[in-house]
Amino acid sequence: MCDEAFSKTFMEHFLHPKNVGSMKNADGVGVCGDPGCGDALTLYIKVKDDVIDDISFLVYGCAAAIATSSMTTELIKGKTLDEASKLTDEDIAEGLGGLPLHKMHCSNLGAQALKNAINDYYTRKSK
Repeated sequence: MCDEAFSKTFMEHFLHPKNVGSMKNADGVGVCGDPGCGDALTLYIKVKDDVIDDISFLVYGCAAAIATSSMTTELIKGKTLDEASKLTDEDIAEGLGGLPLHKMHCSNLGAQALKNAINDYYTRKSK
């Protein structure tokens, strides 16, 4: 991997990802994968008073999949469920200082896994 194409923020999240790990008793779990490249993300959320109080992830994939997953958690922690549900691929890429065009699909993992985790939370809550 040539780090010249990636920002310092990207490299920090790739080399030292934040909020890594599974979560016991998560309130919501979201999974997303990209069969085209083999990346897979599982995102866990804890919700308190409609705010994402804690968030963590497990990811299998390239440097961009790791960095975008880490950035997703940093952007969302402490946000309301409504605010979190509006996170876009572009927000994640922007948070990392941009992504090369051929890696933009990785930012979709975080946004989609988050939406899936929020939906899972609401499904569990309604039961």
